[in-house]
Amino acid sequence: MTGTEEKLVGYLKKVTAELHETRRRLRRAESASHEPIAVIGMACRYPGGVRSPEDLWRLVLEERDAVSGFPTNRGWDVDGIYHPDPDRPGTCYARHGGFLHDAALFDPEFFGVSPREALAMDPQQRLLLETSWEAFERAGIDPTSLRGSDTGVFTGVVHHDYATQQVPESVEPYLVTGLSGGVASGRISYTLGFEGPAVTLDTACSSSLVALHAAAQALRAGECGLALAGGVTVMATPRAFLSFSRQRGLSPDGRCKAFGAGADGTGWAEGAGMLLVERLSDARRNNHPVLALLRGVAVNQDGASNGLSAPNGPSQQRVIRKALAHAGLSARDVDVVEGHGTGTRLGDPIEAQALLATYGQERDPGRPLRLGSMKSNVGHTQAAAGVGGVIKMVEAMRHGIMPRTLHAEEPSPHVDWSAGAVELLTERRDWPRTDRPRRAAVSSFGISGTNAHVILEEAPAEDTAPRPDTAAAAPVPWPLSARDPRALHERISALRAYAGDVPADPADVGASLARRAVFRHRAVLLGATADRTVVSGVATPGATAVLFSGQGSQRPGMGQELYETYPEFARSFDEIAELTGMPLKNLVFAADPEGRLDLTGNAQVALFAVEVSLFRLVRSLGVDVAAVVGHSVGEVAAAHVAGVLTLADACRLVEARGRLMQQLPPGGAMVAVERSEAEVTAELDGLADRVAIAAVNGPASVVVSGEEDAVLALRESWRARGLRTTRLKVSHAFHSPLMDPMLEEFRDVVAGLELREPTLAGLPAEVVDPEHWVRHVRRPVRFAEAVARARAHGAVRWLEVGPGGVLSALAQKIVPEADDQVFAAALRTGRPEAESFLTALARLHVDGGTVDWSRLTEDRPTLTDIPTYPFQPREAALDGAARAVVGRCPPDGRPRRPPDETPSPGPPIHPRPHDRTHRTAGKPHHRTTARHDHHSCGCEGRTNHADR
Repeated sequence: MTGTEEKLVGYLKKVTAELHETRRRLRRAESASHEPIAVIGMACRYPGGVRSPEDLWRLVLEERDAVSGFPTNRGWDVDGIYHPDPDRPGTCYARHGGFLHDAALFDPEFFGVSPREALAMDPQQRLLLETSWEAFERAGIDPTSLRGSDTGVFTGVVHHDYATQQVPESVEPYLVTGLSGGVASGRISYTLGFEGPAVTLDTACSSSLVALHAAAQALRAGECGLALAGGVTVMATPRAFLSFSRQRGLSPDGRCKAFGAGADGTGWAEGAGMLLVERLSDARRNNHPVLALLRGVAVNQDGASNGLSAPNGPSQQRVIRKALAHAGLSARDVDVVEGHGTGTRLGDPIEAQALLATYGQERDPGRPLRLGSMKSNVGHTQAAAGVGGVIKMVEAMRHGIMPRTLHAEEPSPHVDWSAGAVELLTERRDWPRTDRPRRAAVSSFGISGTNAHVILEEAPAEDTAPRPDTAAAAPVPWPLSARDPRALHERISALRAYAGDVPADPADVGASLARRAVFRHRAVLLGATADRTVVSGVATPGATAVLFSGQGSQRPGMGQELYETYPEFARSFDEIAELTGMPLKNLVFAADPEGRLDLTGNAQVALFAVEVSLFRLVRSLGVDVAAVVGHSVGEVAAAHVAGVLTLADACRLVEARGRLMQQLPPGGAMVAVERSEAEVTAELDGLADRVAIAAVNGPASVVVSGEEDAVLALRESWRARGLRTTRLKVSHAFHSPLMDPMLEEFRDVVAGLELREPTLAGLPAEVVDPEHWVRHVRRPVRFAEAVARARAHGAVRWLEVGPGGVLSALAQKIVPEADDQVFAAALRTGRPEAESFLTALARLHVDGGTVDWSRLTEDRPTLTDIPTYPFQPREAALDGAARAVVGRCPPDGRPRRPPDETPSPGPPIHPRPHDRTHRTAGKPHHRTTARHDHHSCGCEGRTNHADR
């Protein structure tokens, strides 16, 4: 082969490889363009008191009519604007509709909004904020964890008639953003810190489905990984009623009689709905719940048809066929359509005929397309209509029921229903499973001429992997938090009511709660029933220190229940047993009538194994530890977890330490006395070769150790003077001259260890010196100094990892501000270990410590629809209510000065709490109340600070 031929072959190979890569990318792009989009979260507000998808489902299932009279809290002249003559200017011939009568209520503090800014915000922006937050909660996603992500926001907004009258001067600066439709989506991104596309759409009544179409496109194009999509409608003025009256398009009784013979016009309504959507592959990978799939979606325009605001049948047929083609489905693959169905004599027949021409042809015998409309229940919610239809159909597929359409007992005579297999849902029907998934479609046709059609499919069956058996496992904690005490109380009450009414797996409830955002006011419900013990408190700044117990705290069975319950503990315990070559399970967990565990050579290794395993379990649950404090042999465990010693070297050290001590002649004594170090030192004059101070546990807590007769003589002297003393149960006189014979051999062991600088605070600087560990055997344990070092590094929470609570009790006597700090022991003698462990973590958590409760339920993918956050609304409405809102006093009646009005991206974290009260086992433990300058803080005297 010539050189030219070789070059040609090489070139052809390169071109072939590039073609293969191009084909691969094209296949990936083609696959992405058709990948189903998963609906993973839903939230809504609709007339009739609907505040959740469950509420909406109950409303349509119970066939309730949510139409009501005009709102009386918006400054409308309710009586004056009504007149039966449709041609009378300034009036309308209807006085009913579907209204959100509480649209003026909003929780500004939750979203970091000042009262004046809240007042200037269009209620539609407020509803979008609330429903967006709830959509994330229902998906098991903490919205605050997405700050800085490419999450997108796509919202439909039609009305822009808020604050059309003169407003107070103090509110005017906020109107620029408060009234902007573009800010409706941007405010969500701003408040939650999203950096994906934020788009507000107005295609009239098709807006929310067009927003969903845009979100799906952005997800498939990789512009965002998650997206919110939906719409909102609040009519701040009766303008929509007045203008439609001139067109004679209103239903006199305010009801949409969709596709019915009695159809006589539309009934305007309000609502808000948000969907959280994600590519199906991402939803599965991220373990997010899949409620339904968006299989196909299409948008088109009427173009130059028979009128700007008139619907166009051929365009509706085209958008339906386009959506089916995008989904890769035929018309017979769809079971039911949630129609636009406004109840007008013009629009309904055109829509029905389009459905007959598309879905009604070539269907299987006995399986006609079912047709209904939620507007018959709530009215025409305009920009929120399409998303409401999606939520209704998702719930219908989940429950296997097609709800009845109201006011349509007799189908419209203006439709040739014989032209195809389409049947109006004049009664509720079961939706049985067949050889294919349930599928539904939703239509929205805007007065703008923009049409949208969405095809939904029920969620695919999940893998039937066996769920973990929770019967013998530790009860899963239920963590709750809120921005203020009242909201926390409401959350606890709502959760207990939910647990009493809904037969949900308590572990699923815990898994769902663990995925919610965490705020300053916290509680953890512990136990196995709905009536759980509550541990509550207010999170404050400060670090967590871990205390490691010394010899004497060991007891048979310590850690056994944790070993059987938590794999992380068991792995660590077994690893230490292997490295030390000791049968720790038999030694620690078995009955011990002969007291083998109390032998020094056994006790020190056993304690090390339990403490290190406990620490690893604590860290595996996300507890952020800043400092460690060890008492005697406990300092070996502390040094290991701080990185000074590898586990292998730590095991060598602790095994040799215990073994060499055990080989010393038995005898000696140790006595604790309530005396200062200086006082005890003075009394040991002349006894240096027989007795020594073994530990300084506090300002007036000292332990002496040495020859038995000398130690006991000191004890008798102290008792005679009325001093409290305690003789410790030990086999040897540790930290005394009686340890000297083992030091040289122990020094040889330590010399072979590699020592590194600690990564955690609390340890003395000398821990990197091998000679420190030799002196450590002989010199006093200076526990009080170790606690002081941890305090200097900000420790305010103290967790003892050992068999009991000895050190936490000692530390509580040492720390001057003990009343303002938390002391907890991971294990307690005589109490179930999992209960003690979780209670200790709960006490850390409610005080501000970091605990990732979700790690206890990582193997439980099933979420449950627990109650969402209970916003604490206040009225924020213009048109006469402005002064009442801006100058409102808090519930306790104290006057309030205007707060700092600077807009912020989120509520600030307050530096200190007002109330440091904790509640453990249902009983309050009152702490000192921090002093606080309300005037410099700007909190206006409230104790329910926003905290995020």
